[in-house]
Amino acid sequence: MFSKCVTRFACATALLVSPWLTAASHSQTLNLGAALQRALATSPRLTAAERDIGIATGQRIQAGALLNPELSYEQDNSFGSGIYRGTKSAETTLQISQLFELFGKREARIAAGQAGVNGATIERQAVRLQILSETAIAFLNVLGLQRRIQILDEQVAALERLTPLLQRRVDAGASSPAETGRAEVAAALVKADRERTKANLASARRELAVLMGDTSPKFGNVSGRLDATTRAPSFQTVIAAIDANPQLVRWNAVYAQRNAELLLARLRPYPDVRLSAGWRHYNETNDDAVRLSLTVPIPIFDQNQGNILSAQQNLAKTRAEREANRNTLIVVAGRAYDNVQGSLRELAILRDSGIPKAQAASNEIEQGYGAGRFSLLEVLDAQANVTQARLREQEALQNYHVAVATIEGLVGNPFALARESAR
Repeated sequence: MFSKCVTRFACATALLVSPWLTAASHSQTLNLGAALQRALATSPRLTAAERDIGIATGQRIQAGALLNPELSYEQDNSFGSGIYRGTKSAETTLQISQLFELFGKREARIAAGQAGVNGATIERQAVRLQILSETAIAFLNVLGLQRRIQILDEQVAALERLTPLLQRRVDAGASSPAETGRAEVAAALVKADRERTKANLASARRELAVLMGDTSPKFGNVSGRLDATTRAPSFQTVIAAIDANPQLVRWNAVYAQRNAELLLARLRPYPDVRLSAGWRHYNETNDDAVRLSLTVPIPIFDQNQGNILSAQQNLAKTRAEREANRNTLIVVAGRAYDNVQGSLRELAILRDSGIPKAQAASNEIEQGYGAGRFSLLEVLDAQANVTQARLREQEALQNYHVAVATIEGLVGNPFALARESAR
């Protein structure tokens, strides 16, 4: 009876506490470091890359395995007619044979298998870097949209602060009642922009959650600073660092693997030797004898020329594929680098003159509106200029950090620049 009560109490407690625990989990603030760790811990692509290493390791082990010997049994001169009726004249042979690979064929297979393991290991590094880059970009998108909504909230609040002042002017006959409707329209348009931004934020949060292994966001806001920037390295430095990207380094392993495959194709026409040894028993005389044999194929017709040509072309193709991959990375890095430089120049203009002057003009016009020196239209226009300037700053900062994360993902840098900037 007591145990049943305890069980019921535990169940009731779990039902009461579980929603609270879920809500607490969903309200936790997420930073960039935690997002990257969760993405690495739950990414199925990284798991698949690790399985590829296991697959390549198995192939490498199999490539080094020795060929199995063969055991055979033969019985001649039996179950026939005349003197061969039954097994009286039978000759029974028990034989074991072994094929010996020569000219380094096994070593070539092992080299190809080991190159496959090296390539899979480097590919895992490339996948890991790609996951980090994608997660950092998704995180920065969420952070930027959060900041955008904050700016729009402040704009709505500024418009709502105008309402009492506007109503007093209307009551005093200094303004037309139509100006009240104009202010409400301006506030409604800003609220509409805010709702659209919230929808974009929901999509960005879901994308980040999926990268972290969840189907829906299980975090509150993301924390970080978008306002910090730093000088980007020279483009030549970026290009030089791209050669260390795992996506390019893995081509060295691919080249080694295809070179080993070419060697194996060239060695295949060289004959291997099969040695056999057996014991033969003659029923008719009850004598025994040893049987020895040596078999060597004669490579007259098949010189494996087709496979050698295919391996040669495959090896030559490797260099072209690596260059094509490198050119693609340079294009992507160049586009991101231009975005970094352009965003920095845009931020300099906005911060040096755009935002301060817009804010100063808005303050002056808003103060003069109470004294009747400016119209409502001028007040709304000045506030809209301030908001647009701040939204442009937010866009430039977001573009800057996304471009930095893209570059760092390409050059193999462990996000030192983005981490310091976005913290």
